[in-house]
Amino acid sequence: MSEDEKSDLEQNAETVQGASPRNPKMNKKVRGILSLFMWNHVLIIASLFLAMIALQTITAGEHTIPGMAVSGFFLLLAIGLLITSADFFVEGAKGLARRVGITEIIVGLTIVSLGTSLPEILISTQAAWEAHLNPCVQGVTDCATDFALGNIYGSVLVQITLILGIVVIIKPMEVKPDWIKRDGTMMFTAVLLLSMLIIIDGDLNRIEGALLCLLYVFYITYLVQHRDKIRAEEFEMIEDIRTETGIEMNWTGAAYLVMLIIGLGLAMFASSRVVTSAASIAVELGVPSAVVGTTLAAVGTSVPELAVAILAARKSTGVAVGTLIGSNITDPLLSVGLAALVNPITVYNTSLFYQLIFPATLFCTALALVFMWTDFKFNRQEGGILIGCYAVFIMLLYYLS
Repeated sequence: MSEDEKSDLEQNAETVQGASPRNPKMNKKVRGILSLFMWNHVLIIASLFLAMIALQTITAGEHTIPGMAVSGFFLLLAIGLLITSADFFVEGAKGLARRVGITEIIVGLTIVSLGTSLPEILISTQAAWEAHLNPCVQGVTDCATDFALGNIYGSVLVQITLILGIVVIIKPMEVKPDWIKRDGTMMFTAVLLLSMLIIIDGDLNRIEGALLCLLYVFYITYLVQHRDKIRAEEFEMIEDIRTETGIEMNWTGAAYLVMLIIGLGLAMFASSRVVTSAASIAVELGVPSAVVGTTLAAVGTSVPELAVAILAARKSTGVAVGTLIGSNITDPLLSVGLAALVNPITVYNTSLFYQLIFPATLFCTALALVFMWTDFKFNRQEGGILIGCYAVFIMLLYYLS
């Protein structure tokens, strides 16, 4: 065998070795639009959408099936469609961003970091739009904006207590000091600032909403400018999780565009159904819509954070905490800020928010940060305390409502 032939064989062997799970793009062919509609993820989205349409058709007739069970089932279907279609949209946005030459780490710090918070963003803006179309009269005790605000605070509370507690009980973790100083402080500041803006005059106007959005843009800009040191590990870990679970594939530009359009359209459709079905449940239970937003909707829309945090905890415990903290920065800044730009947010159920929801969220956020600061570790006892705090919150919520 000649030296040239040996060289060719060695190059071919290196190419085969390079096509490893760590380099998924090298061992996956580019898939087109036809393949897209045979993807399991698309089939799940289609099934949820058709189930919602079928249930809506059945209950829209003269012989409507009464009961909270139907509204609850419809809410679960809507949340499921919202989460899956939002992920579909994010996958399309990521793919198009890469194809126009945006670097992987920039995509991770912007699009991927927004992915798990997209359900809360859409729900809050949809609720604000509902309040814009049907303005709440002065003196009422409940409004769609209460649901939007309850969903945001509820999501922060669920993630910093219930989800973080579950993850810590499964696997105790260490926390990076830099993340606490930067992201932890930013998380508490975001929740505190939002609460103060509302408490001052009882509402959040468009200027204040724009201020929150601008603060989030500054935060993301800071991360991008320091991208070589910040969150590279977190982004890489999330990408590994997506690749292992079969979510990451290589598609054509047209397929990514279809993901973007269909994903956003279905996510907006699902978010509107979440708001309407949650309002129906609130009426049937006789409780404020803020209660439904703080509990059912908040837990449902926090499922992506729970899944990512549990999977990340197996490999890098710090990434699990960073994922939850990052989401809790996006929700009180961008999600509420965008909602306020759509329609000013006024708190109508002041007693519930001022006596419980605001104080509980601030207290639990501060408590979690204290646990992180003590020795930069989270043990199972601290995780149990956080879960206990959420249980106490639910009992007090039931008592007050």
